[in-house]
Amino acid sequence: MPKRVQSPSSINTYNQCARKYFYQYIVKLPTKQSIHTLRGGLVHSILEKFYELEPTHFSKNTYREELSLYLKNLFNAYWAKNKKSMQTVDLGGKSIEFYYEETAMMLANWLTQFFKKLEPILEVKTFSESFGQLKPIEMEEEYKCEDLSVRGFIDYIENVDGKIRVMDYKTSKKFDISPEYKLQLGIYAVLYNVKNGEPPHEVGIWFLKDKEVVIPVTQELLDYAKSEINKIHLMTESEHINDYPRSLSPLCKWNGGRCDFYDVCKPHNPQDRD
Repeated sequence: MPKRVQSPSSINTYNQCARKYFYQYIVKLPTKQSIHTLRGGLVHSILEKFYELEPTHFSKNTYREELSLYLKNLFNAYWAKNKKSMQTVDLGGKSIEFYYEETAMMLANWLTQFFKKLEPILEVKTFSESFGQLKPIEMEEEYKCEDLSVRGFIDYIENVDGKIRVMDYKTSKKFDISPEYKLQLGIYAVLYNVKNGEPPHEVGIWFLKDKEVVIPVTQELLDYAKSEINKIHLMTESEHINDYPRSLSPLCKWNGGRCDFYDVCKPHNPQDRD
């Protein structure tokens, strides 16, 4: 049987709970969309669209007001387009207005940091040149490796002072590189290396509620990611449910939510456990 094509999310799902992986990627039971995945996709689309602007339409003297208004209008347009979908999902006890304000805050935080990067470049270059220097090399690109049977969607790749940096946006509450995030970034580094013949210099996450966190790409990171990819291929050859044990944890059910497969898995019922 050919290897299943894995991704950072599928590998992290397996590491979290093999039974959840079985239900989601082998049986392919439906999953529910959450406000967080919907909101995350919306923010990604807004930031991608932001970089498509025509810089010659903006003035070096009034760019702050102009870019702030431009981003605000993008946000309101995308929010209005997606609001109906967001109202159909579980809001986790919060109101749609809460997520509107929180998302607006994240985008404002991102733009403030963008201005800080832009200002010193503007001292010696035109606005168009300065904006072009900060514009990512690539955005929202799918990278694949057939030999490793793995793929991933990279949010953006940028050149920072001659260093290639592979980055991911996060709207989560975490502000550090957790083991799950480290694996995701390691896989992105491997995928970039396969496509370009050399690894990026750095990988990192833009925590939109806080700041950017960047780590260097080392051989250790690349080897770790490859090891995890090979491990999951070995562990997911079977299609039998008993080869995918449950991992009972607070992630089964928590205040305001529960695993998508809670009812079929029945972790709350001792007689249904393995």
